[in-house]
Amino acid sequence: MDRFLSLLIIFSLSLAGCASTPTVKRLSPADAIDLSGRWNDEDSRLVSEELIQQSLSSGWAEKYRRDRGRLPAVIVGRVKNMTYEHINSETFMKDIERALLNSGLINFVASSAERDEIRSEREDMQTWASIDTRSSLGRESGADYMIRGIISSIYDEEAGKRVVYYQIDLSLIDLEDNIIIWAGQKSIKKLIKRPLFSF
Repeated sequence: MDRFLSLLIIFSLSLAGCASTPTVKRLSPADAIDLSGRWNDEDSRLVSEELIQQSLSSGWAEKYRRDRGRLPAVIVGRVKNMTYEHINSETFMKDIERALLNSGLINFVASSAERDEIRSEREDMQTWASIDTRSSLGRESGADYMIRGIISSIYDEEAGKRVVYYQIDLSLIDLEDNIIIWAGQKSIKKLIKRPLFSF
């Protein structure tokens, strides 16, 4: 009987161990999957694609190149999250930065954190690198414009249904005179239905 009880306990523990093992399925990054209704990678993609299109079709970069004879230099500023969710705004800002850069119409200046790291390396070169390979000090490119943004949301919930409205506003600001030369907006609205009773 003791042996039977021991085997039963071992079998039960084995089943419990199997039940707690997660299953993993590889997915394509292009698959649109929305589990919770909160902001996700699909929202980030939709926002970045729309704002990229708005920015490139507005003509501000072409006008700058015609007027000044060179490509405008842009730096990414702060994106304020005014929602109740944790949103990693860096993902869609990087998408926007990459697409604008790949358009061939814009140059991007490294962020302040990136510049600090690069400056440290450049200063280190002055001591340790040979004269013909070291990078010179004081030759950084300044930015002409800063792109900034705000993510805000409105929630409405009743009887197991929730509507979430996201609004994303980006603006491009002239660093010399603080004039906004371009503003873009993208909205996303979601209806989330939850069962009244869950087990």
